[in-house]
Amino acid sequence: MSAPDMPTRGPARVAPYLIAGVCVAIAIVMPLLVPLYAKAEPALWGIPFFYWYQLLWVFIASGLLAIAFVLVRKEDRRRRAAVKPQKGGAR
Repeated sequence: MSAPDMPTRGPARVAPYLIAGVCVAIAIVMPLLVPLYAKAEPALWGIPFFYWYQLLWVFIASGLLAIAFVLVRKEDRRRRAAVKPQKGGAR
């Protein structure tokens, strides 16, 4: 049984959370900037730029969100491991 004041996670590093936040922000903001892609040319296989650009962002955003998820999960595992008692250590 652990003491109630024993932390469950070690200290956080800022970098993984910052990078994850930037990835999520890019995935949200870029498709909202409609004036950047509100045009018909260049067409791709007859599909106007307006449509294929948005579809491209579906895949880009899923990749960015996957990167953010992996970074945050890895940092959480590192923080949890920092407070785990070591086997064979002093009691």
